[in-house]
Amino acid sequence: MNVYDTLKSLNITLPPVAIPAAAYVPFVKTGSLVFLSGHIAKRDGQAWVGQLGKNMGTAEGQQAARAIAIDLLGTLHAAVGDLNQVKRIVKVMSLVNSTGDFTEQHLVTNGCSELLGQVFGPQVGAHARSAFGVAQIPMGACVEIELIAELA
Repeated sequence: MNVYDTLKSLNITLPPVAIPAAAYVPFVKTGSLVFLSGHIAKRDGQAWVGQLGKNMGTAEGQQAARAIAIDLLGTLHAAVGDLNQVKRIVKVMSLVNSTGDFTEQHLVTNGCSELLGQVFGPQVGAHARSAFGVAQIPMGACVEIELIAELA
């Protein structure tokens, strides 16, 4: 199935590439790899502020990670021009703004990983992954995720 047909069936519209908030670019292509800069969680166009284990639960964190996946797909589309050219999602790295005793960063990150699997299927969407708990993320965002993809 065409990636764009899958997105349509999931009622997902790809957003435009976000303008960087500091001295970096949204993506870098080198060889057959595309590296996407970290994307913070946003809700209603603003940073999705919160700290897991303090004022947010795992389920809300998963929603935030899923929202980031949609933003990442928008950036990836801008980087490659056609998401059907993605050969493999190689790696996802997730930073979860969380308290010292919160231990479900991996479950929060599933919000992103599961959507990538739905969109690309198991052959392309399955990826290596890291999920870290951190003391803070820019603008107080609850989650930040970066992605590496391989192109056909």
